[in-house]
Amino acid sequence: MRHSKGYRNRGRKVLRHHPRERGYRGLSRLMYQYSIGDYVVIDIDPTFVETAPHRRYQGLVGRVVEKRGRAYVIEVRVGGKVKKVITTPDHIIPHKPAAAQ
Repeated sequence: MRHSKGYRNRGRKVLRHHPRERGYRGLSRLMYQYSIGDYVVIDIDPTFVETAPHRRYQGLVGRVVEKRGRAYVIEVRVGGKVKKVITTPDHIIPHKPAAAQ
């Protein structure tokens, strides 16, 4: 039988909750207000399937370009290209750069 090439294909490890993270994430994550120019990390929450970006963007850092309704448009560099990902606050967290050593 042919191998499926669906949207969530080969995402078992990436798109799952770890045992201590089951259930909904905290409210503070959803109430955080992002402004244009903020850097965010794409962290896909498998609870919300419809608004989730593709798994290739999991863990990437991008910049908020605009707000569309409840969602945000995020510019992400993939290889040599700049891609635009549209997703809701369920799947992004603020980026905290590492301290200079």
